[in-house]
Amino acid sequence: MRISIIQDTIVWADKDANLQKTGEQLAALAGKTDLVVLPEMFTTGFCTDDLHLAEPKEGDTIQKLKLWSNKYAFAIAGSFIASEEGKVYNLSFFVYPDGSVVTAGKRHLFSMGGEQNHFSAGNKRLIVNYCGFNICLLVCYDVRFPVWARNVNNEYDLLIYVANFPERRINDWDILLRARAIENQTYVCGVNRVGVDGLGIAYNGHSALLDFNANSLLTFPENESSIQTAELTPEPLQRYRQKFAVWRDADRFELK
Repeated sequence: MRISIIQDTIVWADKDANLQKTGEQLAALAGKTDLVVLPEMFTTGFCTDDLHLAEPKEGDTIQKLKLWSNKYAFAIAGSFIASEEGKVYNLSFFVYPDGSVVTAGKRHLFSMGGEQNHFSAGNKRLIVNYCGFNICLLVCYDVRFPVWARNVNNEYDLLIYVANFPERRINDWDILLRARAIENQTYVCGVNRVGVDGLGIAYNGHSALLDFNANSLLTFPENESSIQTAELTPEPLQRYRQKFAVWRDADRFELK
């Protein structure tokens, strides 16, 4: 499976500008990839208190993503601000080329940024099957909570985090991504933004693609927009899990 990561700036609270740019980037990837991963809240930036930016789950953003996914024959993953049944979510999505969509609300809301004051927390993990991989998609702050990502019985083969993770805590991001890869014996993809947002918070990227030993498969320039693609195959992971079967001795968790 070819996976492409888009590390880029996000125009603050301007859905039209961000969707236009994303459409151009996706068009350029046609025929070159199987899955494209966008940063958290790719249409707005991390706007936690601007709820007029919320749109229906099946609104304009998802319709455009479905159109692009079908047209260019690859899946697209990320998150955006969505409303559903009177609640607002930082909604992760996985759009298949056939037009089907799977979504889940971000589980851990960033209280120090006031996210919990306006958003509802999700209660399920987004796990999909695509191109021979089981893929788990989580959002930003979720990376700090390993129980939520626990890979019981190798439920998934690729763990994706989409994020707006600030520069001042980027060392945490680097370490946590590596830890999630090692402890879950899985490939890990972390997609972060760059630039300065409307609140003056700086982001320097550090997007990454790691193997199951936390070895780097892709590296990104710091503070620069960049689109990179790599190919993943399941066989090395399967061999490693058979040879070093840590997963058999893992604790079992039941979350309420």
